[in-house]
Amino acid sequence: MSKSKEFTFRRARVEDIKDVLSMIQELADFEKMSNGPQLTEDDLKRDAGLTGEQEYCEVYVLIDNATNLLIYFLSQAIGYSICYKAYSTWQGRYFFVEDIYVRPEHRKRGAGKRIFLEVSARAVELKCPRLEFNVLEWNPARKFYESLGAVDLTAKEGWHYYRVEEQQLTKLAQDLARS
Repeated sequence: MSKSKEFTFRRARVEDIKDVLSMIQELADFEKMSNGPQLTEDDLKRDAGLTGEQEYCEVYVLIDNATNLLIYFLSQAIGYSICYKAYSTWQGRYFFVEDIYVRPEHRKRGAGKRIFLEVSARAVELKCPRLEFNVLEWNPARKFYESLGAVDLTAKEGWHYYRVEEQQLTKLAQDLARS
């Protein structure tokens, strides 16, 4: 946990998950992908290791100390980040940021920067030589990340990000079973 005068950044607790899921939907709406999120509270609690199962991701929340001073343990998060450990055959371990989000009414106060600095510090703590994330091409946050030293790999190295979705994954597994 890290606390400053204005914000507290900490690992999400079970009681934070409802807020996090709400913000995931807000982010999806902003990204014009409102039907995207399919996670349940139980999924996120499980994957964040909050139910005793293996942790697959690290979920963090940002609390506004000014509005939540007296109700710290019942605080509503104003932002969140979901990250996970990943691996590169070039450099070994790295830290991947799936999401960084700050509720619109709390932007322009340094909340997004605070989250980015915190997850960067977590990458250093894990001895990761790099931090990676994706940003939609039209998202104005690209300039923000670039101002903090992030490099657009699509422009610099020509990397394109691909995905194989569940239906195709099932087909590929079935192809393997038949071979």
